[in-house]
Amino acid sequence: MALSRSARLGALATAAASFLVVAASSAPTPGAPGLGDPYFPRLGNGGYDARHYDLRLAYAPDTGRLDGRTTLTARATQRLSSFDLDLQQLEVTAVRVDGRRASFTRDGDEITVTPRRPLAEGRDFTVSVTYGGIPQALGGPIVFGSAYGWMRTGDGVFVVCEPNAASTWFPSSDHPADKAAYDIRIKAPRGLTAVSNGRLVSTYDKGGSTYTHWRESKPMATYLATATIGKFDVRTGRTPGGIPIYVAVDPALKNAGSVDVYGVTAAVTDHWSRVFGPYPFEETGAIVDDMPQAGFSLEVQSKPAYSAVRDESTIVHELAHQWFGDSVSVAQWKDIWLNEGFATYAQWLWAEHRGTRSAHDSFLAGYRARPADSPFWQIKVGDPQRDTMFASAVYQRGAMTLQMLRERIGDPAFFTLLPAWTKRYRYGNADTADFIRLAERVSGRQLDDLFDTWLFTPGKPAL
Repeated sequence: MALSRSARLGALATAAASFLVVAASSAPTPGAPGLGDPYFPRLGNGGYDARHYDLRLAYAPDTGRLDGRTTLTARATQRLSSFDLDLQQLEVTAVRVDGRRASFTRDGDEITVTPRRPLAEGRDFTVSVTYGGIPQALGGPIVFGSAYGWMRTGDGVFVVCEPNAASTWFPSSDHPADKAAYDIRIKAPRGLTAVSNGRLVSTYDKGGSTYTHWRESKPMATYLATATIGKFDVRTGRTPGGIPIYVAVDPALKNAGSVDVYGVTAAVTDHWSRVFGPYPFEETGAIVDDMPQAGFSLEVQSKPAYSAVRDESTIVHELAHQWFGDSVSVAQWKDIWLNEGFATYAQWLWAEHRGTRSAHDSFLAGYRARPADSPFWQIKVGDPQRDTMFASAVYQRGAMTLQMLRERIGDPAFFTLLPAWTKRYRYGNADTADFIRLAERVSGRQLDDLFDTWLFTPGKPAL
């Protein structure tokens, strides 16, 4: 079929317009400076997916100085003209993208990197940042009013970063929705031990320094990373179930308390592997440091960190997080009950396992201890707000929700649900709606009313 001249000209104009639309739509654009989490809108970064961090750190405890080079391997999720990294306080001296110097600007805690050429969507790239300074711990109301993050001790540093302090010591996409694998290499004064995530690859002395290399091969949220340094007595081995274990205890705490941290860690890890599903990481363990200024412990991936010798129940709680929080991580921080409610309920399950108190009785004790006019009942557990995201209600009412669920659907369905949850979202992220859907699927019951009452309705629910 032949076209007339006017028709040919019309076709050419249409094609040209289409080309301009395609060209415009594929033009490189900046990655977003944050992932839009309602509690921390500028944490995390858009336009790429973090895949691997290579951290090379040198720390001088006498001055508090940290010098580092972080190399992030990521995949562009759009055509990028520039992208952001989160970094608080520390000074950046050089940035390279794929080995070539890149320009960068800074706006508070946001580092905007502009590579020499745009990055194609779907392309893997590396960004290396050289930086240094004296990291400062964060404070405020979020973590029980305590300081958290990079905290100096008498012989080194205690590093516990939930929710937003990882970017005080390395540039990152600092949100749990953007998980990655890690290699963490630490240079510290000779005689000190550096403990981090995953398995110990190597350690050696050279001159006056000790060089330590740790590798976490499973995806990890930034807040779960640590580089704790100090004097430690280290014990390694395997749990009775065969899981490698590494426990480091500050010798200053050797006679503090009667808890066998190594033995309890081994026993609890094996027990939760039977209840919650296979242990998700290559190693279990503990970091126990003499850090009285930090009145809390944290579920550091593979090795929970304790600021003193804590009781058995605390170890039970932090190890449960290896499944609930570390392997299955929150999609947004408002879903934090999926971490803390589950870990608190694990304490109730452990007491039940030990024969000291049923989970039902633990529920009743907490329920009856708080009158209806207590502020405890006013926290909306399913969206507790940033400054109260670690309020006791998130822990206790979260656990109560699980007990109510257990009593509604029965033990066979409930203890099928827990490992189904950790299997379905293993190494990923999930939210409250995901859990409700899975609970309904496993139980064959409609459960919206239960979760609405216990997670989203202020006030003391009637039993």
